[in-house]
Amino acid sequence: MMKIRSLICLSILSVGLVSCQQQKPKDAYADEVEALLSKMSLAEKIGQLNLLDGSWQAERLENDIRDGHVGSVLNCSGETANQLQRVAVEESRLGIPLLFGRDVIHGFKTIFPIPLGQAASFNEELIEQGSRVAAIEASSVGVRHTYAPMIDVTRDPRWGRVAESLGEDAYLTSRLGVAMVKGLQGDDLTDPSAIAACAKHFAAYGMTEGGRDYNVADISAETLHDYVLPPFKAAADAGCATFMTSFNEINGMPASASKYLFTDLLRDEWNWTGMVVSDYYSIEQLKVQAFCETLDESAIYGINAGVDMDMMSHVYWPLLEDLVKAGKVKESVVDNAVRNVLRLKYQLGLFENPYCDTTRDSVFYAPEHLETAKKLATESVVLLKNEDQVLPLTDNIQSVAVIGPMANAPVEQLGTWCFDAEPEHSVTPLAALTEECGDRVKINYAKGLAYSRDESETEIPAAVAAARRSDVVLLFVGEEAILSGEAKCRADISLPGAQSKLIDEVAKAGKPIVLVVMAGRPLTIGAETEKCAAVLYAFHGGTMAGPALSDLIFGKENPSGKLPITFPKMVGQVPIYYNQKLIGRPAGDDIVLLKDIPVEAKQTSLGFSSYWLEVGYKPLYPFGYGLSYTSFDYKKIQVSNPELKMDGSIDVWCEVKNTGTRPGKETVQLYVQDVAGSATRPCRELKGFKKVEIAPGETEVVSFTITPDMLGFYHAVDGKTYPETGRFNVWIGSSSEGGLKSEFELVK
Repeated sequence: MMKIRSLICLSILSVGLVSCQQQKPKDAYADEVEALLSKMSLAEKIGQLNLLDGSWQAERLENDIRDGHVGSVLNCSGETANQLQRVAVEESRLGIPLLFGRDVIHGFKTIFPIPLGQAASFNEELIEQGSRVAAIEASSVGVRHTYAPMIDVTRDPRWGRVAESLGEDAYLTSRLGVAMVKGLQGDDLTDPSAIAACAKHFAAYGMTEGGRDYNVADISAETLHDYVLPPFKAAADAGCATFMTSFNEINGMPASASKYLFTDLLRDEWNWTGMVVSDYYSIEQLKVQAFCETLDESAIYGINAGVDMDMMSHVYWPLLEDLVKAGKVKESVVDNAVRNVLRLKYQLGLFENPYCDTTRDSVFYAPEHLETAKKLATESVVLLKNEDQVLPLTDNIQSVAVIGPMANAPVEQLGTWCFDAEPEHSVTPLAALTEECGDRVKINYAKGLAYSRDESETEIPAAVAAARRSDVVLLFVGEEAILSGEAKCRADISLPGAQSKLIDEVAKAGKPIVLVVMAGRPLTIGAETEKCAAVLYAFHGGTMAGPALSDLIFGKENPSGKLPITFPKMVGQVPIYYNQKLIGRPAGDDIVLLKDIPVEAKQTSLGFSSYWLEVGYKPLYPFGYGLSYTSFDYKKIQVSNPELKMDGSIDVWCEVKNTGTRPGKETVQLYVQDVAGSATRPCRELKGFKKVEIAPGETEVVSFTITPDMLGFYHAVDGKTYPETGRFNVWIGSSSEGGLKSEFELVK
């Protein structure tokens, strides 16, 4: 028997919920949708809500399509997609075209850096261009729906899907997520090169306990509204065509069954009119999560929550038909879901142009696509260390040792979740460096380890010998692509295999080491960086990772990446993030570490503060951090008015001078702190950033505008988000630590 269940477990999230008073935009395809809907049988309606995998049981799939039981297909493209489309359009009763979906996460054929790497660029324009390339390539073979961008804010580098994220900050994720949506969808969804974006995972998937996939998220209403939801609200406002549910529960309510999320909030309050798709099997898994007892109940909760399309759960089809006939689900609820599916198909122009042109010349790996990939890979690299200006390499270098399992790993540099990638098109660091050096610089290559997890030390002596024969060592380490992504969570985020041993042994050669890390997440590399003169964190850079790194190493390009997520010193610090709350006993410079405590020391309650005995309280590298081959000096922060009125705005600016000898790009960052509020406030929050290019000796005045809406936060007492009057600190700087400080007051 179906349990009667209230939504009290999410009531804390919806206190004071007020439906949006704005009138919903007129649906341009309302007449067409209603006319088609009136012709559909109940079975055909439910069929439109059924999303199946095209790689499964081809003959059965065609029969289901012919009978009107399938609305969308994933993992299918090209002529195979056209064949299924012919069945839908020419052989089914109503001829409704299929929607073909695919995970186009960071490129289709031309692969860009993983999203976490792209976020390090802090470059919205370049990220939008990369997403546009992905859309052009994917749509050329019939893919018109992608399950991206993933805009889950996360603070846990153990989580495998941190690689797909845009980092730990809601503001940064919002701006870069919108850039991805714009690139994927273009100016007009009916353009055959546009693909419908999908904001995922709604919601709180990045906040799961222990950094484990599919796990529960137990978070406060404040965390949900202030950090989790803003990127999704930004995507909805930007016209993102679809949303995807998340696997996790939030405070006892599985997200895929949450009427609050998908109806009350997304549709009624945010006034969004797109299509919601479940994640793979997530409707079926409502039963597995002990939320309900039967698959019938799973179907009821999913459809009533506002989840329009069921991905691979085989729950909506065929169960909903009997549930409607039995009066357990209203047919009007099914009709609304079908409207959302049909509207999207009309918006994409599929009724007029259902097929892809398989006779046209391939657009894959077009020169301009590769150039965009190289630019984005270049700006995604973060320079973490550069002692004695060892980088860039100078003309007096005669020999270079290229060492490490990631130096010539075409599969691994592509990163996670790129099903259509072709590693033979990867340009590896070794290949790019070989081309760059030519006969001018001798390259001594030794792999050292067969792959990142290799525990064998048999090839390490050859790597040490190569280092001894060289002027400088380029040591490429990191993670294989398979070690990050969905269901690839790690409890230990140190370098896998014998890579640390490789670094130790190569360091004994006495040559300066440039460590290049190619990974899908932040790694705990503090001990390794101490042995190296320079460190470039390159994430997984995609097809053109090699040329991008070569240009940076030899100074053709200047590093400009900034960390989009905090790097811990050790995994025991996780979660560690820049916008943490202030605490009653903050640590200072007088902390006593484990190594300093005398044996048989007496217990005392004096001077206690909050930190870890082994590593103190600071991260290895803070959010927003990143060096350059030049230097930037910040001076003279000014605020246009010491008072900001509730209906006004103020400007804050400073001078940024390039005091070095090279032109460089600097991401200037604006942080704000509400000094005191009715709820405790974070120590600082990112509220703006601008990436500026400054010539040597030149000064750029970088200005930001602050408005009261930027200062709001969630109030549990009435369920609303708004700012409070009072004093605010403001910083402009090069990272989330330090910076030039001023203040202003928000007044009525």
